[in-house]
Amino acid sequence: MSGSTFGHLFKVTTWGESHGPALGAVIDGCPAGLSLSCIDDIQPLLNRRKPGQHEVSSSRKEPDQVHILSGMFEGLTTGAPINLIIENEDFIKDDYDDIKNIYRPGHADYTYFSKYGVRDYYGGGRSSGRETAARVSAGAVAIKILTELGIQVHAFSRSIGPFESKATNINYLETNTNPLCMPDDDQFPLALDYVKECKKNGDSTGGVIECHISNLPAGIGEPVFDKLEAVLAHALLSIGAVRAFEVGDGFTCSMAKGSTFNDSILSVS
Repeated sequence: MSGSTFGHLFKVTTWGESHGPALGAVIDGCPAGLSLSCIDDIQPLLNRRKPGQHEVSSSRKEPDQVHILSGMFEGLTTGAPINLIIENEDFIKDDYDDIKNIYRPGHADYTYFSKYGVRDYYGGGRSSGRETAARVSAGAVAIKILTELGIQVHAFSRSIGPFESKATNINYLETNTNPLCMPDDDQFPLALDYVKECKKNGDSTGGVIECHISNLPAGIGEPVFDKLEAVLAHALLSIGAVRAFEVGDGFTCSMAKGSTFNDSILSVS
């Protein structure tokens, strides 16, 4: 199966299945001499992602403890490939016996079987959302590098279902710790009740995630197919639950005139 590797200079390959013994990521291209700690740099981001923390999150219970198997010496990266591993603990394969002959709608069950002739029905295998745990562990290393360069990356839930936060001054520490990762304005309690009601009824809902990147130098990316927006879209749309991607006002610009939406040049240095 190809398609599990992303990137060029900083290359990430994720591996493992939802209900296998473990999953993880191999990072190739991390510079040598970077101070890196599982406990301080990677685990906090995995703790934000891990299931079973709140009544509105996935009911699966996983400690999501990450370990570094290679590419480190005395707390510093060596420049060799870094192998990150996260062991699965809460996987009961018998839970899937009743649906092993049923293709789930909105999932990759039928697609994978049609393409490969083999179907891993235990939680979806590689197509499971659990694959993102490996991405988060590798992304934590990338964030460590970006932080060293003064580049900041923050993301939060802008809306959930029909409830959209209008907050402009985002408190990232606050959004990182609440169960919906959403600004704590008047829309937050409404969104929380809405998610609880969906879960109570055996249903689910969608939302919009907003990401802010600051201090990024000009010239990142390459022309045409590897421009920055294209690479970001590639990464995000490869997540199974992501159905759309926009930069700036994105879809809103389709309703605007060019004379009002034009991105004017204010100064050239």
